Amino acid sequence: MFVIIGIAVVLGSVVGGYVLEHGNLNLLFQPVELLIIGGAAVGAFFISSPLKVLGIVSKNIVRVLSARGTSKKEFLEILGVLNGIFTKMRKEGLIAIEADIETPDQSPLFTKYPSILKNHHAVSFICDNLKVIISANVTPFELENIMDLELDSHHHEAMIPSHSITKVADGLPALGIVAAVLGVVLTMAKISEPPEVLGHSIGAALVGTFLGVLLSYGFVGPIGTHLEHIAEEDMVIFQVIKIALVSFVGGAAPQIAVEYARRVIPSGVKPGFTELEEAMRK
Repeated sequence: MFVIIGIAVVLGSVVGGYVLEHGNLNLLFQPVELLIIGGAAVGAFFISSPLKVLGIVSKNIVRVLSARGTSKKEFLEILGVLNGIFTKMRKEGLIAIEADIETPDQSPLFTKYPSILKNHHAVSFICDNLKVIISANVTPFELENIMDLELDSHHHEAMIPSHSITKVADGLPALGIVAAVLGVVLTMAKISEPPEVLGHSIGAALVGTFLGVLLSYGFVGPIGTHLEHIAEEDMVIFQVIKIALVSFVGGAAPQIAVEYARRVIPSGVKPGFTELEEAMRK
């Protein structure tokens, strides 16, 4: 929603200011310039990106419009499923959760929290590390190192869309200059035409530079930044899970391990101590 509002504000401010200065909108409408800049940008993106990167970017670009961030309720559900797992392990032993982590979509511990099951990466992260815990006598330090390596790899992959789109944005002003230069070349072929014709042609050429800069800093660049924020927000979920698992393996009681994990949740969506306690009771 805010992305659409932002696009409207950018267009309204730029075009509105131009119109208020009695600018001619017909002069800004240069579809060929857009074809040159946009086509060259897409082509350069294809040249610079392996097939895997193209797939990752295409899947994530839609999230700019749909992503809403993790809510307080979802964080409470993450803490709830971790508390349930830890409590069962403490009461019934490590092997008691084997069936739960092998088929989480059929486990009562996970099915109580539907938003967790939708996050396949988080479920996989929980289950894979619990399998390590019950199959090997790992120390908290070893477990944390293993998870840090996995999180570094995940974060690197999550940042690919942002980096790729940002590089495209960085190249758009230069591609706008390419379109402008082509316009000047066409203008030089009309050197014998009257000043009115030449002025119109030069104005159309300069629109290429304008479009390149506007697309870079007004649209594509901000989209790259938005994707970066999405990737950083996603990492918070994994940090919460990591803190809880390391604390529990280190000997903390289920409630204490979950409380330690609560501390790393961002303030805007962090449940209070009492909220968490009441949620655990329910």
